[in-house]
Formats: sequence, structure tokens, C-alpha cells
Amino acid sequence: MLRTFFILLAFVAILVVVMLGVRGQKSPAPPFEIFPDMDRQPKVKAQDPSTFYADGRAARPPVPGTVPLGYDQPQERPIKGVVTESTSPYDRVNFGTGTDYFNTGRIGAQWGTGIPFEVTMETMRRGQERYTINCAICHGATGAGDGMAKQFGLNTVQSLHQERLRTMSDGEIFNTITNGKNTMFGLGDRVQVPDRWAIIAYLRALQKSQGGATASELPPEERAKLLSTP
Repeated sequence: MLRTFFILLAFVAILVVVMLGVRGQKSPAPPFEIFPDMDRQPKVKAQDPSTFYADGRAARPPVPGTVPLGYDQPQERPIKGVVTESTSPYDRVNFGTGTDYFNTGRIGAQWGTGIPFEVTMETMRRGQERYTINCAICHGATGAGDGMAKQFGLNTVQSLHQERLRTMSDGEIFNTITNGKNTMFGLGDRVQVPDRWAIIAYLRALQKSQGGATASELPPEERAKLLSTP
């Protein structure tokens, strides 16, 4: 019985070799394939046409705002529709190409302090928006260091209300946002320079909201409202 099995197995093996590897003559027909090794895949290739899409292209163009991976940071360039003579910090898309205080947070060899443009309510709203998008996941909505990342085990997240950070210069905070520090990754490749300053302005407001603000720092009309409240 075992001998018969081996004879049949040898016969099948020889038959397969003859069918797949031996040709009596040349033929334009492709050979019989068992393993195509992914030579033909159900996919579209670059520059291939397609009747599926209205523009006749198989490959899809990138969506507006796509940033290529592995490229240098975008260079400063004018924003369409903005008058170049304007002094707004948002006149240009700017991820930090200069060496001045606005782009580095340094004045000479020292960290500077102060927001390098006028802080308006629009600046504060922008700072709140950017903070919520980029910072609140770790530091929490109020800056207490209780964001979602902290709740899931990232125990190195710091409260932004500790005295060390209250007294830290704005320039050093700007540098931390740009380049990161310890377990915090840098945001310099995704947050524009004026947005980093807007985040700092909003952060200072958060810190004052948790202690340290005085009535004398309020605008006169707001101070009058506060003092008139029973």
C-alpha cells in the first residue's frame, strides 16, 4: 500500500513538472501560473486613466492644505489676498525662518518676555483655539495638567499653574512650544509662529484666572463692572 502511494506521488510530481516547466515549442501564450507573486494587482497606477472619476484620472490629487512628509518646513510666503504693507503677524505663513525675537523667543543670548505684537481679543480667541487643538489633550482645558493623555498614563504632564511656569519667560515658553522639552514633542512644524505667541497670551490668561490677577490689570470698564457688583 505504501509503495503504491509513493509511486502515485512520484507520477504526480513528474506530471506537474512536465506541465509547468517543459514546452515542446515556443508559444506566445503565458505559462500556467500557480503563484503569480503579486505581479498583477487590483490597483491603479500613477498616471493611469480611469472612467470612474469625472476628470478621467485614476490617481486622486492631494486635498487642499496637504503637507508632504519629510520636507523642510514651509518657507515664509505671502498669504493670498493680504496686503503686504500690513503689519499683521498673520500676513505670511510663517513656521519660523528668522533669527529675531519673534521667531526664536531670544533677545541676544537671553530669553525675552512679552508678546511681540498687539494682543487683542481676536488674538486671545485664536490662542484659545490653538491651545484647545494642540495643548489641551495633555495639559487640560484649564492648564491644570489633567488632559486626556494624563488620564491614560502619561504621568509626566505638568500643570501650567506651578510657580516655575508662571515665572518662566515668554521666550522660553515659545522655545518649548517650538522644539519640545523632555517628553513633550515640539510643535514647530505644525503651529505657525504667531499662533505660538497667541497660545502664550492665552496661557498667561489661564494662569491669571487661577490666581495672581489684580483688579488694577483690568481695563477701566471691566474694573468698574467688577467693583459695582454687590
